Amino acid sequence: MAVSGKRDDFIVHQEYPLNAEPTSAALDGRPLTPLDTFYCRNHGPIQHADPDRWRLQVDGLVDHPLSLSLPELRDRFPQRTVVATVQCAGNRRAELAAVRPIPGQVPWGAAAISTARWTGVTLADVLARAGLQPGAEHVAFEEADVASRPSESPVFGGSIPVAKATAGEVLLAWRMNDEALPDVHGGPLRVVVPGYIGARSVKWLQRVTAQARPSDNFYQAKDYILLPDDADPAEAARGRGLRLGVAALNTAILRPEEGQTVPAGPVQVSGYATAGDDRGVARVDVSIDGGRHWQHADLDTAAEPWAWRLWRLTVQLPPGPAQIVARAWDTSASTQPERVEHVWNPLGYMNTAWSRVHVTCATV
Repeated sequence: MAVSGKRDDFIVHQEYPLNAEPTSAALDGRPLTPLDTFYCRNHGPIQHADPDRWRLQVDGLVDHPLSLSLPELRDRFPQRTVVATVQCAGNRRAELAAVRPIPGQVPWGAAAISTARWTGVTLADVLARAGLQPGAEHVAFEEADVASRPSESPVFGGSIPVAKATAGEVLLAWRMNDEALPDVHGGPLRVVVPGYIGARSVKWLQRVTAQARPSDNFYQAKDYILLPDDADPAEAARGRGLRLGVAALNTAILRPEEGQTVPAGPVQVSGYATAGDDRGVARVDVSIDGGRHWQHADLDTAAEPWAWRLWRLTVQLPPGPAQIVARAWDTSASTQPERVEHVWNPLGYMNTAWSRVHVTCATV
């Protein structure tokens, strides 16, 4: 299936709701992800709001509830641009599903992650104008409710702690890579929460609510839940398990791709690494002997603190089958777990295991 506005080689996991990602090769080597390459994650219909009629409601535990049009947002608040990576909590789920089945979940590869230049206003400025009350501990987001939404698809929402909401990097964004925010990515307005899972960057944003407790929206309270590996998946729907928020340290090999045949000899290995919240990527290691010996990859300078770091290394591979492994370290000196089996969970979230790619090296 071709996706309007996306590359012809886009990998479509579901047509409705639309869930699709680029190939690893298309994502590789690009500090910013072009709009035609940025992954798509949806739980319901893509909305097509009229920007001229759209308004943002700011309510809850505030002194001055607000109702703002797009022109009012642009004119009343300073604009800011942030380069930030957005990553689905289910990124790399296909590797988990290869260990044990994960029915009913999107089988994401390693490209349910992308980086863009976002422009808008800071959520902190809007909340300051509204006047946060002392009892506000969380800020909740809700997308617009549309008539075309199936009855089984709840309105999407979620929340973040007030400390994150007022930190300055969280944006209410209407531009993406210097273009008007496309409908498929949440236009006319979305939240961008750097350092958190993509589910907190709510698209088609219509309501911001300051409140005392975390959101009880289905997608925060009963969906994006990390369960023990022996739990019944239905436990998530009962609100049991760990609610996901801050993104985890992760890396992935993008080139060469899994199953590819490459010439024996020098082979360039490249990929991305990202760390959650206020941590940075400190180092990426690559091994070609199963983790017995490691080489340090060359890391690109991050465009901004909230952006991924791209990396590359040339390794020498002999003829025959080969396995390439990568792991990252963050600025707290934490690293990734070794095996996918160690992080498997019934809903397939947060695969942070070492990235592994198997190739065949051919003599020329």
